[in-house]
Amino acid sequence: MAKEFASRGDMAEKTITFSEIGRDLWAFTAEGDPNTGVIIGDDSVMIIDAQATPRLANKVVEKIRTVTDKPIKYVVLSHYHAVRVLGASAYNAEQIIASEKCRSMVAERGQEDWDSEFERFPRLFQGHESIPGLTWPTMTFTQKMTVYLGRRRVDLMHLGRAHTAGDIVAWVPDEGVMFTGDIVEYHSACYCGDGHFGDWGATLDAIKAFEPRAIAPGRGDALVGDEMVYAAIENTRNFVASTYRPAAAVAARGGTLKEAWDAVRTECDPKFSDYAIYEHCLPFNVARAYDEALGMDTPRIWTAERDKDMWAALQG
Repeated sequence: MAKEFASRGDMAEKTITFSEIGRDLWAFTAEGDPNTGVIIGDDSVMIIDAQATPRLANKVVEKIRTVTDKPIKYVVLSHYHAVRVLGASAYNAEQIIASEKCRSMVAERGQEDWDSEFERFPRLFQGHESIPGLTWPTMTFTQKMTVYLGRRRVDLMHLGRAHTAGDIVAWVPDEGVMFTGDIVEYHSACYCGDGHFGDWGATLDAIKAFEPRAIAPGRGDALVGDEMVYAAIENTRNFVASTYRPAAAVAARGGTLKEAWDAVRTECDPKFSDYAIYEHCLPFNVARAYDEALGMDTPRIWTAERDKDMWAALQG
């Protein structure tokens, strides 16, 4: 087993794909790196997730400018994680929108998450000197908010807890396209370190009920067509359940975190070991699954120091 987090050794640049998944709806993807969604309306542009740094966000802007010169008016944050939000300043948007719970999580644990993710993902944080500070939403909502980009309607919704307690999706009804953030992944491991295993499946059901024709997931390729959309939702469900079940069984019999790690690997390695960021996510996923099984509803705050302590315990 590697003696440091797998992501620390991942320094190879990823190939970017910018694909249209509906009329004037685009997915910026990069081989398992965090995705960004782009919604072009009649008069302006909305960004879904900002990237980790202004340097990476500028790559998104470059792609946008190949298809439209309309101003970028809104940046929407699907959740609070640093790799999703700290590039927001590059867009010069009028408003930054998130759930109220997301904003409270920035206040509660945003700096700790930044410090932790900075240690885990050195490649994504190249150019970090240009980050002006934590990204604070300027507009928030509790359950649903509708934004009009001219005549184009975008519904922003909190459908339930999953990847974090404050996750939201963006639904574009005129094309039947949804931007899900990290609630749905495609051939990429789910990061569950701040997740809610018991709620995730119901949130996936809520997404499925919209019968989206296309989805821009949090990581992995854009999903176009019923077959890909269904497969990604169900693979995500399988990943989450396969992580939680063995960890919960170990916790129920009073076993150790290291035993939970071994049990989850036995279940998940044959299914998911070739998924992007699998090795990186696994220790955090096991630790959170173990905690939730022991009754801890609110995930503990990850800090750079806690990361190291947890990793040392798993080296066991």
